[in-house]
Amino acid sequence: MLNGRSFWALPEETLLRELTVTREGLSAAEAERRQVLALPSRLKPSRDSQPVRMLLAQFRSPIILILLFASGVSLFLAERSDALIILGIILASALLSFWQEYSAARAVAGLLALVQVTARVRRDGLLIEVPADTVVPGDVVELSAGSSLPGDARLLEAKDLFVDEATLTGETYPVEKSTATLSGDMPLQKRTNSLFLGTHVVSGQARAVIVRVGKETEFGRIAHRLAVRPTETEFERGVRRFGYLLLEVTLLLVFAIFAVNVYLERPVLESFLFSMALAVGLTPQLLPAIISVNLSHGARRMAEQRVVVKRLASIENFGSMTVLCSDKTGTLTEGSMRLHAALNVAGESSERVLFLGYLNAVFETGFPNPLDEALRRDRVFELAGHHKLDEEPYDFVRKRLSILVAAPQTHVLITKGAVESMLTICLQAEQGDGALVPIEQVRRSVREQVRLLSGQGFRTIGLACRDMGGLDRVSKEHEAGMTFLGLLVFADPLKPGIAETVSTLRRLGVALKIVTGDQAPAAAHVGREVGLAAPRLLTGNDLRGMSEDALRASASDVDIFAEIEPNQKERIIRALRGSGHVVGYLGDGINDAPALHAADVGISVDQAVDVAKEAADLVLLEQDLSVLVEGVREGRKTFANTLKYVFMATSANFGNMFSMAGASLFLPFLPLLPKQILLTNVLTDIPEMTIATDHVDPELIDRPRRWDIPFIRRFMLTFGFVSSFFDYLTFAVLLLVLQSTTGQFRTGWFVESVLSASVIVLVIRTRRPCVTSRPSRGLWLSTLLVGLATMLLPVTPVGAMLGFEPLPPLFWAALIGILVAYVGAAELAKLLFYRKPKNGG
Repeated sequence: MLNGRSFWALPEETLLRELTVTREGLSAAEAERRQVLALPSRLKPSRDSQPVRMLLAQFRSPIILILLFASGVSLFLAERSDALIILGIILASALLSFWQEYSAARAVAGLLALVQVTARVRRDGLLIEVPADTVVPGDVVELSAGSSLPGDARLLEAKDLFVDEATLTGETYPVEKSTATLSGDMPLQKRTNSLFLGTHVVSGQARAVIVRVGKETEFGRIAHRLAVRPTETEFERGVRRFGYLLLEVTLLLVFAIFAVNVYLERPVLESFLFSMALAVGLTPQLLPAIISVNLSHGARRMAEQRVVVKRLASIENFGSMTVLCSDKTGTLTEGSMRLHAALNVAGESSERVLFLGYLNAVFETGFPNPLDEALRRDRVFELAGHHKLDEEPYDFVRKRLSILVAAPQTHVLITKGAVESMLTICLQAEQGDGALVPIEQVRRSVREQVRLLSGQGFRTIGLACRDMGGLDRVSKEHEAGMTFLGLLVFADPLKPGIAETVSTLRRLGVALKIVTGDQAPAAAHVGREVGLAAPRLLTGNDLRGMSEDALRASASDVDIFAEIEPNQKERIIRALRGSGHVVGYLGDGINDAPALHAADVGISVDQAVDVAKEAADLVLLEQDLSVLVEGVREGRKTFANTLKYVFMATSANFGNMFSMAGASLFLPFLPLLPKQILLTNVLTDIPEMTIATDHVDPELIDRPRRWDIPFIRRFMLTFGFVSSFFDYLTFAVLLLVLQSTTGQFRTGWFVESVLSASVIVLVIRTRRPCVTSRPSRGLWLSTLLVGLATMLLPVTPVGAMLGFEPLPPLFWAALIGILVAYVGAAELAKLLFYRKPKNGG
C-alpha cells in the first residue's frame, strides 16, 4: 500500500486516507480481511530450518556423492547387497545429523515461544489485546512504557515519548518522538515521528497507526537479508576440501586399476566391480556419521552447560576459534550500575551532593534507568519535609533531568545530566565549604576529574541546583543560572572471575577482542582490568577512514574496537576472517545480526532479540564467558576425535587399497572379492564408531586446530605405506611359505587386514606412545570384539558363504609376529612423523 514510500513525510490526514482507516482503528472484520492480505509479508522462519530442506542439506558433501555413485553402480550391476550396505550407511548418517540439527532448532524455537508478545489495538472502537503477529497495516495501536512495536508505525499522538531503538540503530540512549511531519529524505535515525518493529517504548504514551508489517518493515529488511545462504565456516570448508582430496585419490586409483585389469584381459564387468569396491573401500564411509555422532555428543554436553546448539558444526568451529569478539557491558561487566562516589568540585566526598542526587533520583518518574536505580539503592535518606512539585523529564538533546522539590523554607530545582551539558547551564559552583565561585574557576578542574575518572572506567554525571523561591512549576527554560555542585560517579563492576576466564581463553589460544560503542578511555580501562596489558585501540572514527586492505592488515593487532558504529561490526568480523582467523562473535541486538552471520561462530543469549537468535549458531541461557571456555574445550575434543577417525580411516584404507591394487597386478585372481572388500571396510569401521567416546590427550586441546589437508595427505601416505608393507609381508607368507590356495589367500589377507586395522587404531589415536594414553572403554571393547569375530568367521557357515576357508596353525603364529612388528613400526613412524616441524613437532 505504502511500501517504498516515505510515510513519515505524508500529512496525517493523507496517510490515514491512503490506509483507509480513522484514528479509532479498524473493524474486526476488516482487520481479519487484511490479515489474509498481509500473510505473504509475514516474517517466516529461515527456510534452512524447515525439516525437508534441512534433511536434503545432509546430502551435499562430496563424500556422500561418492557413496551414492558407488551404490548406484552396485544396483546397476545387480549387487543389491552391496548397494543396500552403502545406502543404509548414508541414510543412517543423514538421519542422525538431521535429527540432531532439527532437535536443536526446535529447542531454540521453544525458547522463542516462551514469551507471547501482544499489542493493544483499537478494533470496533474498543481497546483490545491481540497477538503481535496478527497486527495489520491500518491498525491503530496504543503504546506505553514497555510496549513493543508490532510493525513500523506513524505517530498520531505522543506525550513525553521516548523509544529505545538500540537494537535497530545502535543508538545507546532512547530517542524522543513527536508527531511532526518530516521531509522525505530523512535518515532512519532522524525519523522522529515514526516507530519501528523490534523497538520498544521506554517512557511516555502514544497512539500510532501501523503502516508496514513483516518483511516490509526496517526490521524485516534486515531479517530478509540474513536469509541468504550463510557464509561457509572453517569446519565446513575443511570437510569440503577433505572430500575433494578423497575424490582425487579415489578417481586416480579406480581408473588406474580398472585400466590395468582390462589391459591384462580380465573380465571387464568383474574388473569394474573390483575397482568400484576399491573406491568404496578407500572412502571413509562412516565419516558423516562419525562427525554427526561426535557433534551430537558435544551438543549434549553443551546443553548441560546451559547452551542450546542450533548449528552442530559450530561446536567444532569453537575448537578452531582463534578470536572471540564481544561487547563489554553484560559480558565482561555485570551490566548493572553502582554508585561509586558523590564528589564536590574539589573531588572530595560530599554528603550534600549525595543527598540532592538521591532526591532527584527518588522523585524521577520518567523512564527507568540504571543510574537512578543505583542512587536509590546506595542509601535511603529520610525525606521528611521534602516532596516533589514538578519534573522536566530527561531527553537526549538536553541530556538533563530536572526535579522541582519543595524543601523546608524554599523550592529547589535539582538537575543532573551529562557533565558538559551541566557546565553550560551553570553560572557558579559551590565549593566544599559552601562558598560560591564563578564556574570559570572550576570548569577546567571538573573536566580533568572527569577525564581521570573515565580513564579508570567510571561513568560520571554532573549535579546542579537552583533556588526557585515559591515557584511550583518549571520548564526547560528554568535550567539556567544554576549552581554546579559536583559529580556523581558510577561503576559497572567486572564480573567475578572474568579476568581468569579471559586468561584461560588466552592460554587456549583464543584472543579476546572488545567491540564496543563506549568511549575509548573507559573501554581501555576495562580491557586492562580483564588482563589485556597495554591494549591497542582502534576507534570507529579511525575505522571509517581505513580501506578494507588496511583494516585486514591491522585488525589482528587491535585489542579493543571502541566507539564503534553498528554497521562497522560486520566489517570488523570480515576483516578478521580475511586475515586468517576463525572468529566467534557474541551479540544480542538486531545490529549484531549481520556480524553474527558473518562469524564462524555466532553466539547470542536468550534475552536477545529474535533476529539475533536466528542468526546465531549457539544460544546461551546464561550470559557468561566461562561457558564459552568450556565450549572451546568441548569443540576441540570433538574436533580431535573427528580427526582421529580421518587419520585412522584414510591411512588404513589407503594402505589396504594400495596393497590390493598392487596385488591385483601380479596375482592371477582378484586378491579379495568385492563383498569381502566391503565386509573388511565395515568391520574395520566398527571400533572407529566408538571414537566419539574416546579420551583426548591434553595437548590436543591446548591450542586451536584446523583442517590441514596437506597434513592429512602426508599422514595418509606415511601410515598407508607402513600398513601396505606389512600387507605385502603377509602376501609373502601366504604365497611363498604356506603355498595357500586362492580361498586361503583371501581368508588370510582378510584376517590380517581387519586385525591390523583394528589394532592400529589404538596407536594412531594418540601422538603419545600408545601404552601411555588410555583409550575409552568402548574403543577397547569394540576392538576386542571385532578381533574375535574376525578370527572365528572363517570357520563358520557365514564365512563359507562369503568365500572364506579355515587357516593352518602356522599362519596364526606368523600373524602374531606380523602384528607385533606392525605396531612397533607404526610407533616408530609416529615418532619420526611428529618430530618434523611441519607435522607439529
